[in-house]
Amino acid sequence: MAVATEQSLETLAINTIRTLSIDAVQQANSGHPGLPLGAAPMAYVLWTEYLKHNPHDPHWPDRDRFVLSAGHGSMLLYSLLHLTGYALSLDEIKRFRQLGSKTPGHPERSHTVGVEVTTGPLGQGFANGVGMAIAEAFLAARYNRPGHEIIDHYTYGIVSDGDLMEGVAHEAASLAGHLKLGKLIYLYDQNHITLAGSLDLGFSEDVAKRYEALGWQTVSVDGMNTAAVRGALDQARADTSRPTLVLANTIIGYGSPKKANTFGVHGSPLGPDEVQATKEALGWPTEPPFHIPEEVTAKFQEAVTQGQAAQRDWQTRFEAYAEAFPDLAAELTRALAGHLPVGWDAELPRFEVGAKPMATRKASEAAIAAFHKHIPTFIGGSADLNPSTNTGMKGAGDFESPLAAGSDGHQGTLGGDWSYAGRNVHFGVREHAMGSAVNGMAAHGGVIPFGATFLVFSDYMRPAIRLAALQGLKSVFVFTHDSIAVGEDGPTHEPVEHVMSLRTIPHLTVIRPADPNETVEAWRAALTHDGPTALILTRQELDILDRSGAKSDLARGGYVLADAADGSDPDIVLIGTGSEMALGVMARDLLAEHGFNARVVSLPSWELFEAQDAAYKAEVLGPAGIPRLSVEAGTTLGWCRYTGERGASVGIDTYGASGPGAEVLAHYGFTKEHVAAEALRLLGRPDLADAVEAPRGGETAGEEAEGDEGHS
Repeated sequence: MAVATEQSLETLAINTIRTLSIDAVQQANSGHPGLPLGAAPMAYVLWTEYLKHNPHDPHWPDRDRFVLSAGHGSMLLYSLLHLTGYALSLDEIKRFRQLGSKTPGHPERSHTVGVEVTTGPLGQGFANGVGMAIAEAFLAARYNRPGHEIIDHYTYGIVSDGDLMEGVAHEAASLAGHLKLGKLIYLYDQNHITLAGSLDLGFSEDVAKRYEALGWQTVSVDGMNTAAVRGALDQARADTSRPTLVLANTIIGYGSPKKANTFGVHGSPLGPDEVQATKEALGWPTEPPFHIPEEVTAKFQEAVTQGQAAQRDWQTRFEAYAEAFPDLAAELTRALAGHLPVGWDAELPRFEVGAKPMATRKASEAAIAAFHKHIPTFIGGSADLNPSTNTGMKGAGDFESPLAAGSDGHQGTLGGDWSYAGRNVHFGVREHAMGSAVNGMAAHGGVIPFGATFLVFSDYMRPAIRLAALQGLKSVFVFTHDSIAVGEDGPTHEPVEHVMSLRTIPHLTVIRPADPNETVEAWRAALTHDGPTALILTRQELDILDRSGAKSDLARGGYVLADAADGSDPDIVLIGTGSEMALGVMARDLLAEHGFNARVVSLPSWELFEAQDAAYKAEVLGPAGIPRLSVEAGTTLGWCRYTGERGASVGIDTYGASGPGAEVLAHYGFTKEHVAAEALRLLGRPDLADAVEAPRGGETAGEEAEGDEGHS
């Protein structure tokens, strides 16, 4: 082609990325052409010279990870994937943003080959990358041995002005700087333009100074100059003690005569005339669209040869490692495959009826203590709330940089060394970043990550939880202090709508166990489930329920906890979750005194229950038309799906109050008398209901817990 004789191969390759991207956006009549046009030079350098990857084996464990946090510029990534030899055809490029294509508007993990993580909401990919770097550092510290560095890769990303404005990115950057994650390198596409206009309309800070204050190395370069980009990446890789932000000044919409450096090129197609004008400005043939010169194909396909060679070398080194350290190699292989060790659950606790009441957060602590020593890649922590969420792993060490000042010989707060081999991650008061980093760890693979905080703060984590569910990531979210029983902290810290809100997220398994034994079963479900799980746990102490007459268990999401002693059909079904399950049991006894048989159903997980067949669900809930009463200390919205046409709910559709937890529960009607009275009203006996219901202040579910303070 004439083009090839007029321009260097490098320029030709960069312009191929650009023109593929603008052609796809134009054909879809939808998308963001500005970022690919401006960021193509630095993306080309990274993907062809620095990124360690094998397009023919996208899941090779020791590959470098790449995150396009600026997911709106997805055509940049799709062009790179196609050109470097991933199984993403040109036909799929031509179907950009079309229903059913492999090139959706924003990159989606497990939908498009080579996409490491789903990015959409700005800042999420930035924080995911921090989690990936944590996972790499942990696995390297645990498994590498002198002369056997079998975990040794970087996490790269392209981030935008919008990413850096989002709060989640700031939290994640602060965490990464504190942890000194030196193998985290971000190219900041600093084009000074946002969707609505010039960046300085709402963002005028000195980004370099901010990131330096956060503990990052910063390098400012001309992002349109490939030699400068190479120098910046070399400098970034040379500093192993700090993450690096390369501030790459670029021109959004580069090459477009009318739209370059304007907000009009950010989120709208160029238009047919401007596409032609841009190609002419780049010295590119205007026809046909989606043109890829043969020499460019050959250049980009070098990634396959290089990647296969790198993987073969790694495989040889891994075989030597396996010979020298067979147990470690077997453990790592199992972890990378996502398999649990045989016997991981052999020591899980069992709590006897009549034993001292226990908060489910404490039962969770006992479960973690039992299994974490058998699952060496179980890693995570809380948002500065370990004393309250009870998620610390004693003796497992703190995940901290060994380069941190004063760390020499330091013993972590939970025992063990202070190093990257530690498994207790101190996320700090950073719920936004914690959720997203946990997702990044899960996406990286090789670890089972978790994050913990109070349930009311799940609002801060909702974007991350939603993205975990969208991707099917094995992220575990532990939420304690699950109801108005929190008490004295008052309505700001008393979740009401949160459990139901989490249940509305598709593909998220929400489990609210009723007692310590269900809590252990909840952890079993979370660790054996492939997708994300939210565990909802109490602050207050709960009795151990008598399940001697139970039919099935938590694994099926819902089950009959107790039926009439004589085996007769129930007159009413009482359905509960969590701490309120005990109220159903106590109300059943009150109803029996008045001649009514009540079935008590524990329904800790709607999602697991919905996975059962219709016959099982009918067997548990009873025939259609039977009166059913739900009992849960949260909003009643949604319970009608189980209570049915003759149903009612005992719940709370307002905010809580400050006071001792037991008194707050009683004030809002969470007593055995009130539950029994509501059941009697459903049964058409309001006269008995009025007689049974004592003034508010009767027996509630759970006892006061020992005092603890959480961050506000």
